[in-house]
Amino acid sequence: MRKEILLNTVGLWSGYGGKPVLQGVDMEVREGEIVAVIGRNGVGKSTLMKSLIGLLPADQGSVIFKGVAIDPLAAHRRARLGIGYVPQGRDVFPRMSVMENLEVGRSMSGKAPSKQLVEQIFGYFPILAERRGQAAGTMSGGQQQQLAIGRVLMGSPSLILLDEPSEGIQPNIVQDIARIMVGLNQSSGITIVCVEQNIDMIRAMAERAYVMDKGRITAELTPQSLEDRETVRRYLAV
Repeated sequence: MRKEILLNTVGLWSGYGGKPVLQGVDMEVREGEIVAVIGRNGVGKSTLMKSLIGLLPADQGSVIFKGVAIDPLAAHRRARLGIGYVPQGRDVFPRMSVMENLEVGRSMSGKAPSKQLVEQIFGYFPILAERRGQAAGTMSGGQQQQLAIGRVLMGSPSLILLDEPSEGIQPNIVQDIARIMVGLNQSSGITIVCVEQNIDMIRAMAERAYVMDKGRITAELTPQSLEDRETVRRYLAV
């Protein structure tokens, strides 16, 4: 049975200072999917993610979550609805410890602390358990990325938006993160939308992909297309 649409956009326009970047984006993501958004640099992928979470308001069109238009809602309100966002560059709190960063994630969700949830996250990312008292800013890029994902998981989201999770990270850690995210998706049903340039991560994680160019969705790659490395490479260089 085909699952319900969890997130979709209708004719979404958005940009900066009155200059449009997104130009009528229509996309949909069903419950339990892992969907990649790919394309060369500067085509609007990160702008799309910021528009979905509410850091950029829509100029036209709409973002719909669980069948309800959420355009009036600020980012923190969307987070409380169950949308988690891991920004490009990770954006952890560098002077705060691993544990303090995780606690911020829980407090932003508006939910009570849960020791069981913390232990689950430590199970996914053992390095965070080992370094729970360490300042986040002293950790490697890969460790900070794991922390950023863990912080989002503290809010028990139904949807995670991942923006360039492989950026500046060693290949072996990229593989670990891809494996963990697929495991999370399979075990808990968390839906994932991932902006990514790394071909191996795209192919390891995504069930299908939207291709962006010049602020628009220009193609959709099926599971069969994603199996062809050269096809994915060609769309990354549109």
